[in-house]
Amino acid sequence: MAEAQNAPKSSTALGQGGPPPVGSTTAGSIAVAAESTVATRMSAPPSFDVASFPVPHGREEEWRFTPLERLRGLHDGTAVATGEGVKVVVEAPEGVRVETVGRDDARLGRAGKPVDRVAAQAYSAFEQASVVTVPKETVLTEPIRIAVHGEGGTAYGHQVVELGAFAEAVVVIDHTGDAVLAAGVEYVLGDGAKLTVVSVQDWDEKAVHVAQHNALVGRDASFKSVVVTFGGDLVRLHPRVAYTGTGGEAELFGLYFTDAGQHQEHRLLVDHNVPHCKSNAVYKGALQGDDAHAVWIGDVLIEAKAEGTDTYEMNRNLVLTDGARVDSVPNLEIETGEIVGAGHASATGRFDDEQLFYLMARGIPEKDARRLVVRGFFAELVQQIGVPDIEERLIAKIEEELEASVA
Repeated sequence: MAEAQNAPKSSTALGQGGPPPVGSTTAGSIAVAAESTVATRMSAPPSFDVASFPVPHGREEEWRFTPLERLRGLHDGTAVATGEGVKVVVEAPEGVRVETVGRDDARLGRAGKPVDRVAAQAYSAFEQASVVTVPKETVLTEPIRIAVHGEGGTAYGHQVVELGAFAEAVVVIDHTGDAVLAAGVEYVLGDGAKLTVVSVQDWDEKAVHVAQHNALVGRDASFKSVVVTFGGDLVRLHPRVAYTGTGGEAELFGLYFTDAGQHQEHRLLVDHNVPHCKSNAVYKGALQGDDAHAVWIGDVLIEAKAEGTDTYEMNRNLVLTDGARVDSVPNLEIETGEIVGAGHASATGRFDDEQLFYLMARGIPEKDARRLVVRGFFAELVQQIGVPDIEERLIAKIEEELEASVA
């Protein structure tokens, strides 16, 4: 079911085996930032065992925004992996080790345990995992590319990316096709390592994708995540960051464009569990069409031992049409007063009338003016990608979405 093609390329076929709450907005009204002291405390402790998590009913804090009936059985154990599943192809520069390993490999599960039933089901059900290793002090000039293509089935998968001490790499994970996929992804950074990950969710319209991303950041290491979500019927991603030594830095950027009927949910947690580390999270989304629903949950926990922490998180949403809904909930939990800084912000609204007036007053038609505003809204995040062909593709995708919104 998994085979190496030509090193360093490998291919794996995965399969077999009432009113809105506080913080919600519809049709462009301004979001209210809601804080919750329970958001970082799941209904059950993290565990690799599916039985540790009850079947969700939708009233739990971590599931209250998710339409469970659209998960296609991933949450209750009725989703059965099929032979066609998902195909994974890894292309890596020379010097990078790409392996397909069994469930007993000691490198699996080190970055963090599953925090909900779907993540635990994904970890319990995959048969083989892909492990990509960048040796210590290796500095890559070309990105590692991981293509995840759905072939119409249901699959459970697992991916590990590990960087040795002082290694530097860029990883692009590209999701396309049609599938029902529950997956786990681990990023393990050695001391002084630098990793940039670009995860693109460009699924077909019926796809379902639920994944937990765990990053373990070493001493003086730097981790940057850029999550870009366009396609799929339902996409629910859970990026999580923890640190193993002082001086670690994490940047979490996200861009999403939610169309009519789509549910896109991003739930972040940065656990400042050691002293003198930094984090910064910036997610921006645009929505259009009836029943377009975006959810952003940003949790930052500063533990009592994490003195000297410096953190900030921000979510911005631009509602392009009536009928869309946003739930934006930043949470900040601080257990020590000895910090450098901590803050969060959230806002949702329609086009800025002053920006449109300024552009139109200079002879730019309204249709083009709206496009320029949205391009500017997303520009800073697209520039964070740093991979020219991916940036060009995403700009073209934004243009395609905008064409639909102003048609």
